[in-house]
Parts: sequence; C-alpha cells; structure tokens
Amino acid sequence: MDARHATLVEISDDVIRLGQFLKLAGLADSGADARELIADGEVRVNDEVETRRGRQLHRGDTVAVDHPQGAQRATVA
Repeated sequence: MDARHATLVEISDDVIRLGQFLKLAGLADSGADARELIADGEVRVNDEVETRRGRQLHRGDTVAVDHPQGAQRATVA
C-alpha cells in the first residue's frame, strides 16, 4: 500500500479503533457501514486484511477500503 496516495487524518489521542477511524476518515458513512465493510473483508490495515473492528491504530498506520470504483486510503496522523 502506498501511503503517499493516502489522505492524512489527524487523531487527538495516541490510538484510535478501526471502526472509529473509518468514520472519521470518511471511509465509512456510519458505524453500521464500517462494521459491514470490516466483516466483508474489504478493509486493509498496512496491506493486511483486518476483520477486528476494535483494532487499535497508531500514527503512521494506513487503512484502505476496497470499493468497486477503487480503493480509498487514509493514514493515521
């Protein structure tokens, strides 16, 4: 995954849960949408499929969501 093409998303704490980050970054419309994307295996963290909504993300982690029109990426900043 190429972090240079990812949107940087600032977080206020040192860590954030994956489900929360998906909403914050605009990669999911709602918590239910985030849960569905994760359950369907459409979310990757640092190039690995992630199925845990509560996964702790740290600054520098890059999240990608696969959509029919292509992947969207965001990096925790």
